[in-house]
Amino acid sequence: MPLLDTLRPHSIVVFRALQVGDMLCAAPAFRALRAALPDARITLVSLPWAKWFADRFNHYIDEFIGFPGYPGLPEQTPDISALPWFIAGMQARRFDLAIQLHGDGSRTNSIVALFGARRRAGFGSASSLGMEEADYLEYPEREHEVIRLLRLMEFIGASRVGDHMELPISAADEMELARFGVATQAPAGHYVCLHPGARSASRRWPPRCFAKVGDYLHFEHGLDIVLTGSASDASTNSLVARAMRAPVIDAAGPISIGAMAALMQRARLLISNCTAASHIAVGLQLPSIVVFTDSDLKRWAPLDASRHHAVWDPDGSHVDEVIRYAGELLRPE
Repeated sequence: MPLLDTLRPHSIVVFRALQVGDMLCAAPAFRALRAALPDARITLVSLPWAKWFADRFNHYIDEFIGFPGYPGLPEQTPDISALPWFIAGMQARRFDLAIQLHGDGSRTNSIVALFGARRRAGFGSASSLGMEEADYLEYPEREHEVIRLLRLMEFIGASRVGDHMELPISAADEMELARFGVATQAPAGHYVCLHPGARSASRRWPPRCFAKVGDYLHFEHGLDIVLTGSASDASTNSLVARAMRAPVIDAAGPISIGAMAALMQRARLLISNCTAASHIAVGLQLPSIVVFTDSDLKRWAPLDASRHHAVWDPDGSHVDEVIRYAGELLRPE
């Protein structure tokens, strides 16, 4: 019998201390968990930025606890002085169930064990299987991230409620976008978003490639070009803008994820080399093209290949393929 059926937990803590795209991929798993246990209190432990995610998905998540980091985890520099207080606080909560939703468990199962929950579940290696008071699923190495997480939910007894991603837009997002001023320059439904930035330089498609696609979309389809991104993407966006013949609206700046998503929601199409931006588009049901240069395409490409296209192009030689897909996605249905 699945774990949830035997344990019927009232309090659950889920550990997933990752970045934006990784968290958006977990939304279907949280949806399944909430459907299986509508009255349970579900707590998310994640990186401090992810309070935004927990607040956004408060129909699935009841509480957020910021994670101070841990030696050996690369996502943030650990605050060593805060760790004893964090662990003591977690153990005092006496959660019924702790779910490790962060990777294969080689580094994180020991962290989740410190939470002191009555039972643990998550991904683990073959050597982890059968550990006392823990339910581990062998980590599926070559599976899409969304499906991988749903497979764990099914393993513990939470049936999937679709594999679609979602991203609610709030009134606060709309207000922030209005204050930012970009929306007044780009009429809704009359622009395309290009997102040239990425956390790692190795994942960035060459600016000349974005520029060629942007010029095509402007001169052949009559669409305005909006360059999206955070303030840290300003220099990358500038390289794209200088390489283009068409005018651009540069929206890189101190803007929240939600406000950027509100800007994308009004677009006709997104073209990105950033999987986080790609996942935002999927959540918004915005047609998109994501260019992969070194990430695992099978793991991170959108599941819906009709509305979202993935292109493998590490050397910038497949611009024409991106242009062809863009024309297909812009064609009236």
